[in-house]
Amino acid sequence: MLELAILGFLYDAPLHGYELRKRIAALTGHVKPVAESMLYPAIKRLEKAGLLERATEPGAVAAPRHVLTLTEEGREELRRRLAEPAQRDITDENRWFTVLAFLRHLDDAPAQAAVLRRRLAFLEEPASFFYDGDRPLRAEELDDPFRRGLLTVARATSRAELAWLHDTIRSLDG
Repeated sequence: MLELAILGFLYDAPLHGYELRKRIAALTGHVKPVAESMLYPAIKRLEKAGLLERATEPGAVAAPRHVLTLTEEGREELRRRLAEPAQRDITDENRWFTVLAFLRHLDDAPAQAAVLRRRLAFLEEPASFFYDGDRPLRAEELDDPFRRGLLTVARATSRAELAWLHDTIRSLDG
């Protein structure tokens, strides 16, 4: 997901590494902090693959800065990754948010709707964090107020996302 976030933010505008890191941190929050030891090797991989270019610009006050720009191949790669996200990108909430943050760059409404339908199908499957054998447990079945709270919040979040997905898919279908 780090590479997808790099490609997505650079699709919007050229950025230097520090600004890119701040934007990725704002998107992923405390859940997935972005260490320099992860960001810069990912940038180098993308640069080596021809997906982004680095240019040196003079710094206003400090040393020169490296500004990263997406190549046309990088733009194509971002659109490919958005059109064909891995199943884990659909089912893992943090990965899904990264896909969703840049899905607008996939400028084909039917392709956008297809990605949203995959998320919708995942959310419509009966699931829980807690089970009785193979049967998912509902919040009302739990005595533990903390687990009940977890399921109550998760249910509300899922309902809001389901409503948004239905509305957005209808809109994309025209």
